[in-house]
Amino acid sequence: MAWQNDSPEDVLLSIDKAHPSWRPVLEAGLQQVHAANPSYFSGLKNSVCLPNQARLFAAFSMPMDEVRYILMGEGPYPRSESATGYCFMDGAVKSLWSEEEGGGLSKKVNRATSLRNFMKMLLVASGHLQEEATAGQAMVAVANQARQPGNGFIQTLDELQQNLAAQGFLLLNASLIFREDTAPAKDAKAWQPFLQTVLSALYHHQLAHMKSPAVLVLWGKIAEQIRPLPETKPYEQICAEHPYNLSFIANRVMQALFRPMELLKKLPDRKIL
Repeated sequence: MAWQNDSPEDVLLSIDKAHPSWRPVLEAGLQQVHAANPSYFSGLKNSVCLPNQARLFAAFSMPMDEVRYILMGEGPYPRSESATGYCFMDGAVKSLWSEEEGGGLSKKVNRATSLRNFMKMLLVASGHLQEEATAGQAMVAVANQARQPGNGFIQTLDELQQNLAAQGFLLLNASLIFREDTAPAKDAKAWQPFLQTVLSALYHHQLAHMKSPAVLVLWGKIAEQIRPLPETKPYEQICAEHPYNLSFIANRVMQALFRPMELLKKLPDRKIL
């Protein structure tokens, strides 16, 4: 295929790391991107693209059968260590909670604005924080509780990602890549044919296996640009501002969606919905 000849090697290597149930879908989606913009993939060779290290399709390590939600953000973090191929999962973050006396969330979480606000929204939803007090001593008190042995709180970003996976979240971005020389909205537009292919394939797969269609959760204006696409019509759609906005913390729709999932609790203490 022409897209294979034109694509950077990292794109090809990324396909091999996806779950086998997705591979033909990814290849078909890439073909559609190439058909819509024949020079797109060759153009990527002239840019430094993130994520790297064959992580472009990392989100598709989840089998198609397990997808219950498609969470779509804007684009990868603009830092190599942080861009993991999963929506808002910052690879630089290990511990969620600060180890310093008087600390709240870890410094790495606070740097990852979207992740920080997502965690604060979860803590408001669970009643551990109040909307009007999500920083300072209120956050320190929650962190002190979270670090106590046997309290049931998760401790690492890996555990948060595992909890999201257990609920069936496919963590995607509207633009699968970030590059400093191109506006995210432009790359998101180029990847729309790919997302259309993914959404269509997933819907028909779930229909054939008598599963309810996944729920499409769209974060931010760039992600919401896919709403007019015909492939989104079979899906229930829930929209919110992007989590890098402070207003996300108090978003009642997001609180209602995530409250029953108890994502900050350790897996053995949780029941999968």
